[in-house]
Amino acid sequence: MIMSAVGALVGLALSIVLIVRKLSPVYSLLLGALVGGLLGGLGIEATATTMVSGVKDITPAIVRILAAGVLSGVLIKSGAAESISHTIVSKLGQKHIYLALALSVMILTTVGVFIDVAVITVAPVAIMIGRRLGASRFKILLAMIGGGKCGNIISPNPNTIIAAENMGAELSSVMFAGVVPAIIGLIVTVYLIIPLMPNSDLYTPVSASEDGESGNTSRPSFWASIAGPLVAIVLLALRPLAGIAIDPLIALPVGGIVGIATTRTWNKARESIGFGLEKMSVVAVLLVGTGAIAGIIKASSLTDMLISLIGSGEGGRVLLAPLAGAIMSGATASTTAGATVASASFGQTILAAGIPAVWGAAMINAGATVLDHLPHGSFFHATGGSVEMTIKQRLRLIPYESLVGLVLAVCSTLAYIII
Repeated sequence: MIMSAVGALVGLALSIVLIVRKLSPVYSLLLGALVGGLLGGLGIEATATTMVSGVKDITPAIVRILAAGVLSGVLIKSGAAESISHTIVSKLGQKHIYLALALSVMILTTVGVFIDVAVITVAPVAIMIGRRLGASRFKILLAMIGGGKCGNIISPNPNTIIAAENMGAELSSVMFAGVVPAIIGLIVTVYLIIPLMPNSDLYTPVSASEDGESGNTSRPSFWASIAGPLVAIVLLALRPLAGIAIDPLIALPVGGIVGIATTRTWNKARESIGFGLEKMSVVAVLLVGTGAIAGIIKASSLTDMLISLIGSGEGGRVLLAPLAGAIMSGATASTTAGATVASASFGQTILAAGIPAVWGAAMINAGATVLDHLPHGSFFHATGGSVEMTIKQRLRLIPYESLVGLVLAVCSTLAYIII
């Protein structure tokens, strides 16, 4: 039975309103799914069945996301993430500060750190240098967010895992498909978008002795810090390179264990794993809500309506993936939730249109970075607070970070068309 697209849209709109009103995102999405199903004509029993089916479809991805918490927790609690960011900034120097900050956050998200955690990790260094140079708070934050968005489309983070899982593609292949768009996105962010921004809201300059740099020397070395993530990425790459399939459920925890060994932080192993599980559990619970509403959207005629709006020709079929990712990321203000709803709801239609699973997942993933920073999500507030911005100041950054996400989505789409 195909339910009404209007019902699905009303349910999605209700979820957005509830999230904006600060109700739990999980319950907002569940309530929106329930209302959407009932208004769409499914009935109580069919609505509940469809919601459960939607959650069931993403359960394998939830398990892999929980496993990824081992690597993510180790990177943060061992000091590896901090070491990586400090090394990059010190090597590139203050002359290339925006490139250094963007590259730092990009690498941290690439190796498996959540984008908001990566920004918060690098932010103290950014503030210190911003005060030393009297640099623009807006430009510093955009550099970090832009780098994070670029890293997020090539990382074993929840958004990539869920897009690959729902589309039936190999995680490593989806990661590699985003490499060229990510590199172009980084260059465009640092050398085109940031220079166009007004040089306003400057940090008050202070001397090096006043900026409060701790001079922490207890951090692990760069190579010890990067070893765990590299092992995980190599294990994931074995399937496309050598035909040896190692599931992310194994590769990511192994990378975490290697990280504990190389950074010699066995005494923090329990703390690291607990921290990673805590972070991933929040995402896993959120995915229950997104899976439910994705099931409702998938059962509706919303997909057909979207296709009719963009056209049924080859160009319209290609645009469906990034457009779905962008719309759903805007609705949920989350890369992970946006990629989940888009890939679960529109995945089969995208595949039926002849788009390969890898590129469908990659374009959805890139599209999910276009509007994932809107104010009804936690990313907006966490990143603004990390550089001491008010909400009014943070709102002024939205057009620029949307432009970064748009560049990634366009580059991903062009990469598919060309390749």
